[in-house]
Amino acid sequence: MNWSVVSWSHHQTPIDLRERLAFSPEQGQQLLHRFRAQFPQAECVLLNTCNRVELYVFSEQSAWPATSQLIDMVADFHKMPAMDLNQCLQLSGPKAVEHLFLVACSLDSMVVGETQILAQVRESYEAACRNETASTQMHRLFQRATAVARRIANETLIQRRRVSVPSVAISEIATEFFERFDDKEILLIGAGEMSTETIRYLMDAGARRMTIVNRSFSRAQELAQSFSLVAEPWELLDLYIADADLIVSTTGAPQYIVHLEHFKRIRTDRNHAVLILDLAVPRDFEPGIADLPETYLYSVDDLQLVCEKNIQARKSEWPKAVQIVEEETNKFINDMRFSGSGPTIRKLRDQANTIKQEELKRLLDKLRSQGLSPEMEKELSYAFDRLVNKLLHPPLQSLRENADSSQHAGLLDALRRLFQIDD
Repeated sequence: MNWSVVSWSHHQTPIDLRERLAFSPEQGQQLLHRFRAQFPQAECVLLNTCNRVELYVFSEQSAWPATSQLIDMVADFHKMPAMDLNQCLQLSGPKAVEHLFLVACSLDSMVVGETQILAQVRESYEAACRNETASTQMHRLFQRATAVARRIANETLIQRRRVSVPSVAISEIATEFFERFDDKEILLIGAGEMSTETIRYLMDAGARRMTIVNRSFSRAQELAQSFSLVAEPWELLDLYIADADLIVSTTGAPQYIVHLEHFKRIRTDRNHAVLILDLAVPRDFEPGIADLPETYLYSVDDLQLVCEKNIQARKSEWPKAVQIVEEETNKFINDMRFSGSGPTIRKLRDQANTIKQEELKRLLDKLRSQGLSPEMEKELSYAFDRLVNKLLHPPLQSLRENADSSQHAGLLDALRRLFQIDD
């Protein structure tokens, strides 16, 4: 049983190349169809995210398809020279399994501990199932990958320590300030990547009433449409600052966009508190605003301190998480090796049961003529069953215990020879 993976990720592949390698959902479907036509006996899952393009492959045949064939297939699909795709990670066997486990539990992510990757892994497997390139073995692998990710989430603090500024701002600051978000008026100032990330965290927290204001109204509209939110022109900024419960500002302005005196005028006669998360560098809100009553202002420096503490906490959890991945990888490979012994074990049991039934029938026929009771007949049947199980237990236990060693294949071959089992 052979596993392999070809990976173009942020670790070894430049972003401009990853952009050229990215697959839309339709393109991903087309690639899987090509794989099925070219390698009909193999299984394949395509994982495509903003930071990685990976092909996971399983085949009963040794070293087929080769990783070079997978690279050629991707290169041909994107009409690129295959040599341009050599900046990739190529793994096989247990290392390929371990890599998927590391990816699924976010230990291989750009931001270790981010939670979106597991859902992306599941979606990739489901897409492969729909396109008939994933079957029994991929099901076992990806089911175990999900279990490993859950185990790490439950047994370590890797995913409980936020390390990006937007995640800390929402998950560790705003959630302490507000009990709920679905009834809050939220203003997002800016429409760049940080604002996009912040929106995702806010939505996960239950926020619904969000308005985006940006100097470029078209950019605000584009971002708003992607999340089904509302965009408003820059000229209405004061109006939305006045009514907001939560303000998140992420612009690239070279100086303050909201000064102290201006903010005082905007919030006149407002009797509810406001939380301001100023994630911009340089800052968007004049620091003196923090001294106003019912106004709580956090700058990116405040949040960065929390990020740094969380990074250190995650580092301390890293060895424990890696150990779990190693344990689960070994267990999965051992289970796969032992399951590969299944046909031989079934034939051995069938052979033993056939002999048992023949000898039991011969004995019972003889004893029945001497007045054998039904109770004694049952006891003899149970005794023969126990005898067969006890005789088979040592060789089968040896196979199970040596599933992770080089002796496994030799033991399996010896079992076939000793009991004259033909596969």
